[in-house]
Amino acid sequence: MKKMIALLLAACMLLAMTACGGSEAPASAASEAPAEGSAASEAAAPEGSAAEAAIPGLEDGVFTVSMECAYAPYNWTQTDDSNGAVPIKDSNEFANGYDIMIAKKICEANGWELEVVRSDWDSLVPAVQTGTIDAAIAGQSMTAERSEQVDFAGPYFYATIVCVTKADGKFANATSIADLSGGSCTAQIATIWYDQCLPQIEGANIQTAAETAPAMLMALETDAVDFICTDMPTAQGAVAAYPDMKILDFSGTDGDFTFTEQERAENVNIGISVQKGNTALKDAIDAVLSTMTPDDFNAMMAEAISIQPVGE
Repeated sequence: MKKMIALLLAACMLLAMTACGGSEAPASAASEAPAEGSAASEAAAPEGSAAEAAIPGLEDGVFTVSMECAYAPYNWTQTDDSNGAVPIKDSNEFANGYDIMIAKKICEANGWELEVVRSDWDSLVPAVQTGTIDAAIAGQSMTAERSEQVDFAGPYFYATIVCVTKADGKFANATSIADLSGGSCTAQIATIWYDQCLPQIEGANIQTAAETAPAMLMALETDAVDFICTDMPTAQGAVAAYPDMKILDFSGTDGDFTFTEQERAENVNIGISVQKGNTALKDAIDAVLSTMTPDDFNAMMAEAISIQPVGE
């Protein structure tokens, strides 16, 4: 009997030891889940979640851009939404043009809503600097002076600098800027055309700068000046609206405006200005523009010129 009891006690002890020394139980799901905010949890976060860093200024998903809405074919104002025009904030009018086409492509690629604000030319850079707008898409040259104040995405167009005169005027057959000597001229205020190009024409009678591109064209149309200086798209839009005008293109000749290679790159490249240091927004815009070629830009500009309202 004692032997039987001893055997039973030994068996119980063996079972107890086996239970204590067995494999560890699997960790619970809670213990295996990565801590919130850890590298593992962020890696597992779905694309488009709040874990992704927001682009400064775009937290609401609205891309607010500014332009004159009076600088055809880059941008203009119209009374309806025909040809893809979009509403101008705080007005009952609509904006269209090459700049709108580019802005819409950027928004479509990033899933943003487009908001257009109408601004005077001189207020574009300050608006970008203060964050009042996210970007200026307004036919701005990527000059060194502007680049000290804002960052530029792009280019989103490469524009040749030209002059425009009356087709029946005394400068209609000019083949170089030297042939424009003695003529009266103007260009839009705060542009390289007025500040850097016109002064290169020896003997030119430079008039007060025009406040807007339409005012510049009207000065020529009303014979207040003999010729104006602008870029090729603006000139092409002018000739489409005013058939009595003629483009004087001296590019590629010894009679062209003279710049260093750096100056020429700045003067013919058109960019999108964003606030200094907003690298995320600049990169998001560049990611879209980098998929396009100069031929793509030229085709879109030709389309803008073709739908430009007469008189713009």
